[in-house]
Amino acid sequence: MTPDQLSAAVRACLLAAVEAGELAVVVPDEVRVERPKQREHGDWSTNIALQLAKQAGRPPREVALALAARLGEVAGVKSVDVAGPGFLNVVLDAASAGELARTIVEAGAAYGRSDALTGHVLNLEFVSANPTGPLHIGHTRWAALGDALGRLLSAAGAQVTREFYVNDAGAQMDRFGASVLARLRGTEVPEGGYKGEYVAELAVKVRAEHPEIDGLPDDEALVLAREAGYRLQLGEIQQTLADFGVHFDVWFSERTLHEAGAVEAAIERLREQGHVDDRDGAVWLRTTDFGDDKDRVLVKADGEKTYFAADAAYYLSKKDRGFGEKIYMLGADHHGYVQRLKALAACAGDDPEVNLEVLIGQLVSVGGAKLSKRAGNIIELRDLVDWLGVDAVRYSLARYPADSPLTLDGEVLTRRTNDNPVFYVQYAHARLAGIARNAVEAGVRREDGFDPALLDDPTDTALLGALAEMPRVVAHAAQLREPHRVARHLEELAGHFHRWYDATRVTPRAEESVTDAHRSRLWLAEAARVVFANGLDLLGVSAPERM
Repeated sequence: MTPDQLSAAVRACLLAAVEAGELAVVVPDEVRVERPKQREHGDWSTNIALQLAKQAGRPPREVALALAARLGEVAGVKSVDVAGPGFLNVVLDAASAGELARTIVEAGAAYGRSDALTGHVLNLEFVSANPTGPLHIGHTRWAALGDALGRLLSAAGAQVTREFYVNDAGAQMDRFGASVLARLRGTEVPEGGYKGEYVAELAVKVRAEHPEIDGLPDDEALVLAREAGYRLQLGEIQQTLADFGVHFDVWFSERTLHEAGAVEAAIERLREQGHVDDRDGAVWLRTTDFGDDKDRVLVKADGEKTYFAADAAYYLSKKDRGFGEKIYMLGADHHGYVQRLKALAACAGDDPEVNLEVLIGQLVSVGGAKLSKRAGNIIELRDLVDWLGVDAVRYSLARYPADSPLTLDGEVLTRRTNDNPVFYVQYAHARLAGIARNAVEAGVRREDGFDPALLDDPTDTALLGALAEMPRVVAHAAQLREPHRVARHLEELAGHFHRWYDATRVTPRAEESVTDAHRSRLWLAEAARVVFANGLDLLGVSAPERM
């Protein structure tokens, strides 16, 4: 019996009690059941009696007793105990609990997925680094978390578009082009330009592709250096992210907003909404109408459009493309953007509490990491991956809340020991794959029998309970935008698995014959392997079969 099936059974008992006149309540659409913190309290627990007591006009314990009598007659329920003020603690019989192993194995890669967010159409924007330099450790955190969040949202049934906003317009691009051209010609990089060795590398590549650049006038050479350098640098960003296992559905160029007149159109649309003023020769958006600390300039007095004007056009582009929900994942230095973006959404006629979500990531550092020689005073993503590996970096960044400052211990992450979280979880999967290989050699085959009632060891029960929680963990992680919940659950699951491995056997000892107990535990082992594989995949981490 799965948690969802037990939840449905409790709800059916509620409906029956209401129909029989035992309770006068409105039955909720869903009854929540949870794993008790203390195993002696049963397999599952619900506080539904406490929730409905006031409505029923009866003490919670009386409501619980009325439900317990009916729930105790449900097939697969071994016992029901009313505890404390009215908690219902449920113990399943071994066969009912063990049947979950077959359910998981048959579901395979689909186990853990749900329809919790079906109908939600989401635009998930993350990383969005300037195409003027390599990705660094700050981008790495959002790359890992953003990709994991996209996977979680999809697993919960949402329609997700992963988007990278390419900031390829404005003065920064001119400074970038001037920097590439200076390196190409052997002159000093202009003030405010980009001085990393990667610029010199780009200059060499630009000349190799465009040898004619040496004979061009300065203005033409600058345009060519800027455009060719931009294309090369963006290509490196795309390749670095692909190597990191991060995929984007859309690479949205800021330039397209300006070239298509979308910025001017956005200003006029906001004016029609009644939130644009002309003051002191400039054009303002009255974001203070919706809680911003000051109004925002869209067009300066000299006619130059601001970055915020492009932000407004970009927001409206997302809205026009049919994204009812827009998630922005921004760096720690963007706290000031939260309220102005919410005000912008309101000015555009959206509900900022429904149509917009801004997630702010805090700074991350890695002990022992070396600064990039080619990029200057930063730690590059690709150097970090070369040192620690994709799996260690992605898992380590995914296992902490985004809003917490983070220092990773490079020494720990390179160890093959249980104090290295990614090794601990991956080793559990590898060990389970090894169990399957050993079972083949010992002649233990799942297809020869499965008796879930034989999964009656306390470690069987504990492992099954943790496996049963996976769909709910995934759904909650998606709804709360917190991938770390999956990582932490996998670590808890690994603990249950290792204890189970020490206490039970899948293959017989030398003097023993193969029994249904061995076969049934092979089903449980495969169920656990499936859950580890699915959970690691949600985090963008591999599930090795040997370590």
